[in-house]
Amino acid sequence: MILLCYSKHIFFFFVLCSSLFGALTDKSALVYYGKNISYPMVGIHEYIIVQAANTNTNTHGFSVYKDKMYAYVSIGEIDTSIPEYKKVKHEWIIGKNKAWNSKVLDLTNHHYQEFLFKVIIEPQMKRGFKNFFFDTLDSYQIVAKTPQKRAKSEKALALIINTFHKRYPDSKLIVNRGFEIIDSIHNSIEAVLFESYYYGLSNKNLAYKKVSASDRKWLDTHLNKIKSYGLDIIALDYLPLQDMDKAAKIILDIKSRGMIPYIATRDLNSYGQSSKNALKREVLTLINGNDLDRISSSAHRLGALPLEYLGYIQKLQEINKDRLPEIHEMTQYAGVIIWLSNYYKEPSKLIRWVLALNSFGIKTVFVDNFGLPASDELFKSLGIKMKDVEGIKTTYSIIKKDPIIGFEIDPPMNHSINIQAKNATNLLTYARSDGMKNTTVAITQWGGYAFGDSFMTSIDDETMWVVNPFEFFPKTLQLKKMISPDVTTENGKRLLFTHIDGDGIMNKVEWNTKLFSGNIILKEVLQKYQIPHSVSVIGAEINNAGLYPDIPTKLQDIVKDMYKEDNVEAATHTFTHPFYWNKIINGNLPLQYRLKVKNYKFSLDREIKGALEDINTNVLEKNKKKANCVFWSGDCAPTELVLDNIYANKILNINGGDTYVNNTQQWMSYIGPLGLQRGEYYQIYTGAQNENIYTNNWLGPFWGFKKVVQTFKRTNSPRRFKPIDIYYHMYSGSKRASLNALHYAFDWAIKQDVMPIYTSEYIPKVMDYYTASIANENDAWLFAGMINLKTLRIEEEKTQINMQESSNVLGFNHFENHTYVHLGDQSTSFLYPTDQKMSQSQAYLVSSNAKVIHNESQASNLSMSFNGHVDLKFELYLPKSCQVNYSKKPNYQKMHENILSIKYKNLKKVDVHVLCKL
Repeated sequence: MILLCYSKHIFFFFVLCSSLFGALTDKSALVYYGKNISYPMVGIHEYIIVQAANTNTNTHGFSVYKDKMYAYVSIGEIDTSIPEYKKVKHEWIIGKNKAWNSKVLDLTNHHYQEFLFKVIIEPQMKRGFKNFFFDTLDSYQIVAKTPQKRAKSEKALALIINTFHKRYPDSKLIVNRGFEIIDSIHNSIEAVLFESYYYGLSNKNLAYKKVSASDRKWLDTHLNKIKSYGLDIIALDYLPLQDMDKAAKIILDIKSRGMIPYIATRDLNSYGQSSKNALKREVLTLINGNDLDRISSSAHRLGALPLEYLGYIQKLQEINKDRLPEIHEMTQYAGVIIWLSNYYKEPSKLIRWVLALNSFGIKTVFVDNFGLPASDELFKSLGIKMKDVEGIKTTYSIIKKDPIIGFEIDPPMNHSINIQAKNATNLLTYARSDGMKNTTVAITQWGGYAFGDSFMTSIDDETMWVVNPFEFFPKTLQLKKMISPDVTTENGKRLLFTHIDGDGIMNKVEWNTKLFSGNIILKEVLQKYQIPHSVSVIGAEINNAGLYPDIPTKLQDIVKDMYKEDNVEAATHTFTHPFYWNKIINGNLPLQYRLKVKNYKFSLDREIKGALEDINTNVLEKNKKKANCVFWSGDCAPTELVLDNIYANKILNINGGDTYVNNTQQWMSYIGPLGLQRGEYYQIYTGAQNENIYTNNWLGPFWGFKKVVQTFKRTNSPRRFKPIDIYYHMYSGSKRASLNALHYAFDWAIKQDVMPIYTSEYIPKVMDYYTASIANENDAWLFAGMINLKTLRIEEEKTQINMQESSNVLGFNHFENHTYVHLGDQSTSFLYPTDQKMSQSQAYLVSSNAKVIHNESQASNLSMSFNGHVDLKFELYLPKSCQVNYSKKPNYQKMHENILSIKYKNLKKVDVHVLCKL
């Protein structure tokens, strides 16, 4: 592990990571051969070159950015360690590259050429890759020493590249060098990458070296020819981490020469620098591994929410199970939170790691406790003196209390450890009756800490924040203030969705035992409230060979009638409703952990994919949208293996996350995060808990779900944490009190200023949040990967948007202390916010209760196509010089202070064209 052996130059490298130079519109590139790609780090680039074998193509990030991703393929040689090497014929091998211990292959051999396409390239296409990066084009030069042999290999090489273009015309190709054949291949490639313009690697020992002026002059001759063909050129230079202070100058120089720069370390397993660079959104959070699922971890339950609100992403790592990351593995992180519930086994190693991070410009904050034994000697290098004072009687008085202290509750004065910090900004300091001072919250040179009850405190199992996490984490970790992607809102309206878990569809109705609860939900909810509803069923409850063989036809008829409704989408609540997902071992789930269905052998495929196929084949009408969502059952804690299954099958998921804050349980600890990462996948959480929680596990009071309206209000102001999500079970239709509670929640919700959507529309927004890539330069912002997520939030009420300079921005509006920005139908947006008052000369969208499925903006003209689920209404800002044309005449329109309000009756879609005189 590399720790303290680097100089102050290292710090500059990490400052460079978070500072941008060059215009955000410049093309940029990234080459990353490591595993577990950080899509927030790579998504802004036009060229993303990766190792296919290290890339999970089932992830959401891959699906978002795959058109910009290029899979590495070695053309002229092959690594003997890869599986494909076993299929290489001996007669194809013509030499060896000693530097990389790989075999040089015969490009002229027709059978090897077909091997490239059939064994190397096409399997990656089947996995999802579309574009490729061809490397080792000039390896033939190791063996071919005569002009004739080289010419023969070059002809074969050009044939391979041109054949690729002919066979796969929709695929794009980057080649490494290929200078000798550029005249023959320029029409078949997208760009040329070359290595070592200023700094490269030696051929023998792969050591870093400076490129000579004569070598650069030779390169320029070839590069000028490539430029003449209008191809992009990617210049890849290598520097060790300790020399990354040279990167800024190199990048500026390479850009000035009309090329795309990329500066990286030799192994290409960390994130280097290019023309533009993503803001680091991920915060590594170290926790103790234990027997509990990480969904129950305090660090996740309590810590993820404030980070997400700030625009950041919590990345959990179990410190006892995994090694501490090496420094080169930390280039994606904005900071580190150490949130340990018990002692770490190697305390000195952890302290050294924290100091090493600091030398790289990455700050660390300890919260709750240090996870290490109190020892002056251990903490000396952190500038902390620490003493165990448990059992010593003393009284305390506060002598320093920063405004960020006392967020939900004032700090209790009860401490078993006395802490003093040198060269720190004290945020909370006590005076002890024995004359000592105790600083329990501080900002330090390496980050900071908040100890014990000065961080959070619990009273009667209710946990409250003492520090303000929205200020504490940014100050200690030096997090950049970010314009945050926001999943709660679209086009200025709070999102509203509703979803039903299928449990209890067969429950008899207490006032009419001839009816099932499903009958009541259909009539009293789905048909009454004409907003989108997402309805799941448990396969075993409606299957002919399932739990209720005497009544499956009746239940199937109910479900079919539900799914016939125009405002209902179908989903599965699994086949046998697993109670504990982590009990699946070797593909089997014992009977005690699921519903008992006769003659059924548990299968994960049958539970989810099979259950969806049953719905789509046997229940849904042919013209209906196919079901593609699973609403988690039981403990709502799917394992990484389970998520791997659904992501491989492109199935959306939701449930889990404990959000039931209300007037009696009013603390932020009762609000769950957006979701939870498991491996490279995300489990998506609900917007609020279901009625089972509000009714004491369905023991009563059965009207308890009325409290969900309190949840909706408390997650809306002063910070909008959540959309409105009315989430309940079928069995709520079986009792008068629970049905009335549903009516109460729906009657309140439809009166709010909302955009109703389906659950299947909400889930991808959260997935986009975790993979969105953001860059910032001065007042300009770039957002990439916003395919389904169309809202940005600025934490200032009066922010204006320069609509003339922004791109793919439809408009904006204000709510309380926030400004919500509405994005268009493209996945990449440029935003120019300003705090200056400005007279808007361009029309823009203020709000709408429908999404915009297509938009065009030229000069001062604006066109939008609205498509919603309820009667359409929207507002436009119109300068006096503008007029509006509609594809359908509105039922209501009113102009007030340049705001035009439009309403339709019985119409959900319309095209709008705004024409303005310049």
